[in-house]
Amino acid sequence: MKLKLLVTTAAFVLTLGAGAMAVTDPMVGGAAMFPTKNIVENAVNSKDHTTLVAAVKAAGLVQTLEGPGPFTVFAPTNEAFAALPAGTVDTLLKPENKGKLTQVLTYHVVPGRYDKMAIDNAIRTAPGGKLSLKTAEGEMLTLAEANGGIWVTDAKGNTARVTIPDVYQSNGVIMVVDKVLMP
Repeated sequence: MKLKLLVTTAAFVLTLGAGAMAVTDPMVGGAAMFPTKNIVENAVNSKDHTTLVAAVKAAGLVQTLEGPGPFTVFAPTNEAFAALPAGTVDTLLKPENKGKLTQVLTYHVVPGRYDKMAIDNAIRTAPGGKLSLKTAEGEMLTLAEANGGIWVTDAKGNTARVTIPDVYQSNGVIMVVDKVLMP
C-alpha cells in the first residue's frame, strides 16, 4: 500500500512538474522557448517570427537584443507583418530604410521585464485602467485589459492583442502580439 501511494505521489509530482514546464517554456511557432536563452536565441526558432527575425537582423539589432536587458518585446507574428499594406515590409527591409525599420522595431521594445502579472497589477492601479510604457524608440505604448486579454495601443491608435504572454528569456520576456505597432 505504501509503495502504491509513493508511486502515485511521484507520478502526480512529475505531472505537475511537466505542466509547470509547459507554462514557463511555452511553444511559440512550433518551438519550445527556454528561459535560459536570450531573446534572439529563442526567436530564431519560432516559425511564426521569421519576418521579425529578418527585420531585427536587417536593422542591426541582434547584438542589442542578445544583451543583458532586461527587455520586454511585443513580438509581432509573420501574419501581423503580412497584414500591413502591400510592400511595407519589403520597403522597410531595404538598406536605405534602416533608420525607419529600427524605429518601428524599437517601438516594440520596452526596457524592463513586464510579464502578464506585472502588467495586470499595473493596469489595475493605473488611472483609467490604462498603463503607459515608454518604448526603446522613445514613444509610448498604452496597455489595457479587455475581453479577457491584454491589448496594446500604439501612437496611431491601432491595437494589438497579446496572444501568447510570458515567454520568459534570460534577458527579458516576449509577449507575442497579433499586429505590428507603429510609432
